[in-house]
Amino acid sequence: MANLKKDFASKLLNVKAIKLQPNDPFTWASGWKSPFYCDNRKTLSYPELRNFVKLELVHTILEHFPQAEAVAGVATGAIAQGALVADELNKPFVYVRSKAKDHGMGNLIEGELEKGIKVVVVEDLISTGGSSLKAVAALREAGYEVVGMVASYTYGFPVAAEAFAEAGVQLETLTDYDHVVAEALATGYIAESDVEVLAEWRKNPSEWRK
Repeated sequence: MANLKKDFASKLLNVKAIKLQPNDPFTWASGWKSPFYCDNRKTLSYPELRNFVKLELVHTILEHFPQAEAVAGVATGAIAQGALVADELNKPFVYVRSKAKDHGMGNLIEGELEKGIKVVVVEDLISTGGSSLKAVAALREAGYEVVGMVASYTYGFPVAAEAFAEAGVQLETLTDYDHVVAEALATGYIAESDVEVLAEWRKNPSEWRK
């Protein structure tokens, strides 16, 4: 697994999916400011890499959640990858919106599954875990059994680990912040001075540059 994390981190760097902007920080959906952003949706634009992510997510599901009978993608970032994974596994697929549609059927979950079916959730990345676990709650409320979640990347924040533990959701990811930063430094993608900025941010990300 460590080799996969390093390998995928390298692939993300090769397509410049990692952005470092300490002087012009990104603002996340949670409201946190960050000098670092992982845009792993870029993997969808590269057929070989897209296929790599799909197959590794499939392998992860088969290893950790073999009981899964259906796949749910979290909108919007994981809809495409979730559908690719479901297709490879030949399983039913739905996706979960961040909020119910304000028109038409007003759906929060798009697609249809049998009540009680065992679902594995596909996510693109995990930061605080808030939006991901909101999708889990929606699936459970709809009568589905969530057996776990797979994601391409996690920032590895303790707040996310606590939230997943509290929600009773097992999370498995292809790579993480530590592996990406280590690989970025080893290959000269970032400098030691960048690592110092990132270390400062990691100490208290919710309050950084506020």
